[in-house]
Amino acid sequence: MKMHKYILLATFFFMIFSCKTGQSIKPVGPLPSTKQLAWHEMEYYAFVHFNMNTFTNMEWGLGGESPEQFNPSELDTRQWARVVKEAGMKGIIITAKHHDGFCLWPTSTTEHSVKNSPWKNGKGDVLKDLSKACKEYGLKFGVYLSPWDRDHKDYGKPEYITDFHKQLKELLTYYGDIFEVWFDGANGGSGYYGGANETRKIDSNTYYEWEKVTKIVRKLQPNAVIFGDGGPDVRWVGNEEGWANETNWSIMRRDEIYPGWPRYIELRSGHEDGTHWLPAEADVSIRPGWYYHSSEDHQVKSVPQLLDIYYNSVGRNASLLLNLPVDNRGLVHETDVQQLIALRKQLDMDFSHNLAKDVKVSATNVRGKSYEYSAGLINDEKKETYWATNDGVTKASITIEFDIPTEINRILLQEYIPLGQRVQNFIVEVQVDGHWEEIDRQTTIGYKRILRFNTVKASKVKIHVLNAKGAIALSNMEIYRAPNLLIEPQIIRNKNGMVSLLVPDKNVEVYYTLDGLSPSISSIKYEKPFLVNQSVMVNCMAYDPEKKQQTGTVSTYFDVSKKEWKVIGATSGNIQDGDKMIDDNPKTFWATDKGVKKPQEVVIDLGKEHQLTGFTYWPIQERWSFGIITHYEFLVSADNRSWETVAQGEFGNVLNNPIEQKVKFNAIKGRYIKLKGIEVMGDDFRTSFGEVGIITSN
Repeated sequence: MKMHKYILLATFFFMIFSCKTGQSIKPVGPLPSTKQLAWHEMEYYAFVHFNMNTFTNMEWGLGGESPEQFNPSELDTRQWARVVKEAGMKGIIITAKHHDGFCLWPTSTTEHSVKNSPWKNGKGDVLKDLSKACKEYGLKFGVYLSPWDRDHKDYGKPEYITDFHKQLKELLTYYGDIFEVWFDGANGGSGYYGGANETRKIDSNTYYEWEKVTKIVRKLQPNAVIFGDGGPDVRWVGNEEGWANETNWSIMRRDEIYPGWPRYIELRSGHEDGTHWLPAEADVSIRPGWYYHSSEDHQVKSVPQLLDIYYNSVGRNASLLLNLPVDNRGLVHETDVQQLIALRKQLDMDFSHNLAKDVKVSATNVRGKSYEYSAGLINDEKKETYWATNDGVTKASITIEFDIPTEINRILLQEYIPLGQRVQNFIVEVQVDGHWEEIDRQTTIGYKRILRFNTVKASKVKIHVLNAKGAIALSNMEIYRAPNLLIEPQIIRNKNGMVSLLVPDKNVEVYYTLDGLSPSISSIKYEKPFLVNQSVMVNCMAYDPEKKQQTGTVSTYFDVSKKEWKVIGATSGNIQDGDKMIDDNPKTFWATDKGVKKPQEVVIDLGKEHQLTGFTYWPIQERWSFGIITHYEFLVSADNRSWETVAQGEFGNVLNNPIEQKVKFNAIKGRYIKLKGIEVMGDDFRTSFGEVGIITSN
């Protein structure tokens, strides 16, 4: 009997201290479903674009390609999964079928699939292999199925919808658990269509019978979220550059949105008065294109670019879907792997030690003064606990106090989103030497918000919520001191000859030499742009004074500056814009006109006579390139009347490797140069010039 009393007493106190019934927080607005909450925790995962386009060097195939063209020599889905896992991503979404209609699995709906390819003698199944690899490496598996099919003879008719739905059922039945089903917004247009070779238009809002599509997914994969412009579970972020707006609501007026919605810019911020939980997914490729093109091997995004993408997506209440264009061997390219792992290492360093864990916390308001909602729950690193204020209290602050002044430059915040997204505006303040300083002023938080700022040495950090839709409910606050970002400097020069040595972190120092020697911390320290107006090799390196570490040496050769240069002639085109090919920036370009069926040429006045020993040509660096010179003739003149051909030939493999081309020739004096495109990329002689330069002997 006595023991029974103790049990009753213990039960009573447990209910008093653990039950939130009396003080439970009211939900605000639309709430996430269980599968949406699981999706939020994915945060960062891979897109893999690998299909027929990989072998035709296209982005959008036309549909008339032969299955025999699909023939990877070293296809290894385990390599994909291993790379993705090592990069810190949590899943892979594969382009099971792109717009050209080629299926990576042996579907029963079409002959345009791997079953008619030479790969594995038609017995292969990329989906099966990848699903198995994902399971082996602990990754979640998702599928992309293009509604548009430029191969199918019945596209645009009801018969195609039967096959489209059947394809979806196959993908959701035979390949295990699916975490996301991805539908592209590109629909209808020109195509092969079984040999018809015509344009077919459809009503993308009704043709695919989206309600039936949703029912198929819900029945066969009840835990999968569906991605589309308007969801229904996950929305497109409104760009393909991997960023969300600083203000990013996970809710939208979903019923207004449909495939091809013209107000797509609103997807970047969501709707504060949204009717449905519809969080944003930010998709972007690690290269300019979505599919692999060898011509982009030198254009893989840098670590600073990838870091910005991460902080502007995951750090702004969106997930990050980073595309890896698997190459025609069937492997993630070595350069892509290198950058992915470098990004992972930097993120690991950025978030290596949570300075807010277990330190003193106080708040201006705690719900019912209850332990269950106390301020200390914001830094216990448990997602199911949270600090909350009383009903009606939509303005309050929470403060973390360090034992000693501490350097910080990152703050991570999370709301308790199972009860809705609430915060509308907040301020971050730090106490430095006894004085409070505002370091950021922002709007939404949502599932996760990460703030970056210059390093400060603070004794306290305060998050002051100015407005919220209801009682404040913050589940997590983490504080970090990310190390300096130490990467090799970027060397650039403008047309006036001024050289800049750029690093993304202002706390990193740069040292350089102009005498051919390797740089060290005893060399010239870079303070501001300097003039280079003659042939010289600039060698430089970056140095972190905190860790006393340095990068390897980076070198760039510069010849005479182009300050006095002028484009004075061209076969066609507006030469008033000709400076774009002589501005020392290969990312800009100039091009001649279309339709001139003869070799195109440009004439450049160097301003004065030089001893010339060679020339350089940068091809256009645009994603959709055109007019790249493959066969050239280069001429020199002293007076712009009498010309001498000093070099002619072919830029070998320039279309696949569009980097700077260098051609040497016997020394000749001249003031005027002429570069002629004898043969160019494309069907006409429109000719493009990213940058033209010279090599001198002085």
